[in-house]
Amino acid sequence: MRIFLTGATGFIGKNLLKRLVAAGHTVRALVRPASRRDGFPEGVELAFGDVTDRDSVGAAVKSCDVVFHLAGMVKSWHPDRSLFDRVNVSGLENVLSAAQENGVSRIIYTSTFMAIGPTDGRVVDETERHVPGVYCNDYERTKALADEIALAAARDGAPLVVLYPGVVYGPGEMTDGNIVAKMVGDHLRGRLPGVIGPGDRKWSYAFVEDVLEGHLSALEKGRLGERYLLAGENRTADELFRYVHELTGRKPPRFHIPYPVATALGLGAVGLAWLTRIPPLITHEVVEVFKHEWAYSSAKAERELGYRMTPLREGLRKTIDWMRETKLVA
Repeated sequence: MRIFLTGATGFIGKNLLKRLVAAGHTVRALVRPASRRDGFPEGVELAFGDVTDRDSVGAAVKSCDVVFHLAGMVKSWHPDRSLFDRVNVSGLENVLSAAQENGVSRIIYTSTFMAIGPTDGRVVDETERHVPGVYCNDYERTKALADEIALAAARDGAPLVVLYPGVVYGPGEMTDGNIVAKMVGDHLRGRLPGVIGPGDRKWSYAFVEDVLEGHLSALEKGRLGERYLLAGENRTADELFRYVHELTGRKPPRFHIPYPVATALGLGAVGLAWLTRIPPLITHEVVEVFKHEWAYSSAKAERELGYRMTPLREGLRKTIDWMRETKLVA
């Protein structure tokens, strides 16, 4: 099968690229000329362009049977806030338009749990829709807007399957999309000052290998027009670090940083970032994310795609083993 892939340099995208090539598919990856392509498997067709450029997307998708759209602006801060809209919203529109003009049989769009919204005391499924106008940051806002565009396109007949990974973690690129691995790595190196908030908010931790299998299953089994959550165990931050303690002997973080203190630190960090143009380690908007629960059910994906979830403790063990093998931690 000939597949067009966007987001191939990202955390999930690069892992998916390797899996698709290994499965025998011909993959054409849309990449910007300056993007790093180390780790790309042999035989990948490169199409230079950007999802914000409609012409380059249209040219790249020609003769492809299936589109995997994973490209996204996954950042906690950027000096040009309009870039979130151009990449996450207009980029999706460009891909949908190009795919339909070229008659592809299936478009698999990788969204995010944040497009469904915070759950705060509940565990929700794909029937949930984001509350309009209530967002923690530009990433959540634009992914929620893109979700509405995708669902409208599906209602109009686009051959679309929408996937919503949970909080993805595991071996791979240490990008902003692998926030859990980065956080655990910082903790093991003694660089994590503390947990934001009381540590009692549940997040849905999805091991990257499970999410990749979900993508491959969506290629074969995903019903057109449907949404699928590819989530994981719903656990608190305190539970996560308790597992890390059991696996490594490293005691959980000593401090829980109160939300008002973390917000003040985030505001200060963002102010400094505006002066230096160096991305901040924390923002007040990230603190808003930590205030909420993001707990989901993947029952539908389990039934229809054969999705399976790795227990968080086991996924953390594999992630920490990989960190040690690659010398990211001692």
